[in-house]
Amino acid sequence: VQLQASGGGLVQAGGSLRLSCAASAPIFSSYHMGWFRQAPGKERQFVAVISRREGNTYYADSVKGRFKISRDNDKNTVDLRMDSLKPEDTAVYYCAVRQSSNSTPLAVSGAQYDFWGQGTLVTVSS
Repeated sequence: VQLQASGGGLVQAGGSLRLSCAASAPIFSSYHMGWFRQAPGKERQFVAVISRREGNTYYADSVKGRFKISRDNDKNTVDLRMDSLKPEDTAVYYCAVRQSSNSTPLAVSGAQYDFWGQGTLVTVSS
């Protein structure tokens, strides 16, 4: 599975960005899709996840109410809409996939994901 993340850039605090991740997975709808981020000098952090078909979502507390994850199984894409951005949102953002069945729970640990994209840098200026 190959993942290509895009949409990062420089934005002022309070602004918005939309990240997109395109997957080459032959059966995209078999994967839970997650977004993670890593700020300079910090560990990778869970951001959001969306289930493979039902569209169930879960967010980190730090982004809840500001970020929205969505997916299009016909286009093999998952997006992360980021509003009300803060300087502390500055990080490299990664999309990841976790092969899943109907009973697979949503995961917040990066170790439970099978494939990762290359990352896209988001910089939020104050």
